[in-house]
Amino acid sequence: MSIDIIHPPGWPPARGYGNGMVAQGRLLVVAGQIGWIPSGPQAGHFEAHDFPGQFDQALANVLAVVTAAGGVPEHLIRMTIYVTDLPAYRASGRALGAIWRRHLGRHYPAMALVGVTGLVEPEALIEIESLAMLPEANP
Repeated sequence: MSIDIIHPPGWPPARGYGNGMVAQGRLLVVAGQIGWIPSGPQAGHFEAHDFPGQFDQALANVLAVVTAAGGVPEHLIRMTIYVTDLPAYRASGRALGAIWRRHLGRHYPAMALVGVTGLVEPEALIEIESLAMLPEANP
């Protein structure tokens, strides 16, 4: 498996995302993950009601799917992040950056951030859908 980061010549450095990724392997499509607890006695409930807390849990949920498929965080090649309140998201930038680095270090896939009026789950402030490129399966 190989993943190459694409950065067009003359463009300013990307901060917090990659402009493009070229990958070869098995494609994992990760459904939109929100900041609720996925298992245990609190399954289906939100522990956090703020952007940092929900971002932390949503990102952990994405990574749980990647790990279950045999991947690691560096296999993520694309993310779309949907947020219900862009100003609140921007105001949480420092905390979100620390959460990102704790889960993914300095790995930044190609990303988009989209402001939406709401998500299917009324308590959700954020939803993250992702693509990961996993190594080819052994025959």
